Amino acid sequence: MPLPFLTADRTFEAASESALPYDDPDRWRRPYRPGPWRVAMAALGLLLASFVLFGAVLIALTGSVSSAGAVLGAGLALIAGALRLLRMGVWVSGRGLRQVRFLVTRTVPWARVASLRTVQQPVRWVGLPRTVQGQALVLVRKDPGAGDAPPLLTTHTLDFLGRPSAFDRAADVVEAWAAECGRG
Repeated sequence: MPLPFLTADRTFEAASESALPYDDPDRWRRPYRPGPWRVAMAALGLLLASFVLFGAVLIALTGSVSSAGAVLGAGLALIAGALRLLRMGVWVSGRGLRQVRFLVTRTVPWARVASLRTVQQPVRWVGLPRTVQGQALVLVRKDPGAGDAPPLLTTHTLDFLGRPSAFDRAADVVEAWAAECGRG
């Protein structure tokens, strides 16, 4: 059985039509991998959740079911928070651009995107109030009263901290999605 993804024998007619090598452009996808800091924070959250869930079992075995239920709820909240942390970031599809934050998700259709550009500006360091000089991928909307949107990607988030080349690749891919889908 040939493995075409491992060989150069496959045809490239689909690649000549589009700069985006995806079979289903309507499926939401993150155009970059989650960074090691984001994965480490989520892993620590899941590790803490396992200890909390073990504590809930011990509390339930000692007879206090209501306390065990409260601790179980706290453990499930930790798991939900860790999974949401992994889901955070910028997602793209043929329908638009989606920015997933911890508590809020915003979707902008490609028809409302005027441009995406990388700018040098003060950015928040790992989401904290402290700002440092860095690069940001900024969305410019066609809506006249849209106001300033927060940067989509920055060089100092959990995904790109200490990885400027990964930020450049991710910004280029998001801009390619905007160029490909915005013209339709």
